Amino acid sequence: MNEEQLQYHRTSSNRCGVTMSASVEGNIIAEVMGEKPGVEVTKYPAMIRIDANDKLEFDMDEIAEALGEDDFSPEDFEVETSTHYGKMIKQDDRVLLFADPADAAEELGYKMPGTES
Repeated sequence: MNEEQLQYHRTSSNRCGVTMSASVEGNIIAEVMGEKPGVEVTKYPAMIRIDANDKLEFDMDEIAEALGEDDFSPEDFEVETSTHYGKMIKQDDRVLLFADPADAAEELGYKMPGTES
């Protein structure tokens, strides 16, 4: 880790991401996500970070296929993650993370207080 990564800034990073264990499943999920544009995968001895700017999308069908499984649910995904940052939305077939809660609200069809109609 370099010094820039450890500095505190009181501004939005426009980033979102997850930390997961470096298990068999976690490593396969990291491989799948590492092939996506704009996704940064960082591996440590016991954990994996998966980060992106603005939005991060985990496709459960794509992950299930890579794992050689018939099904991989958002709940299975949560078992593999130890923490996340950003607003998380779980759907039947994917897990979305948004850096900006307003973008998550828009995805869900909600109007944020103080925004134009």
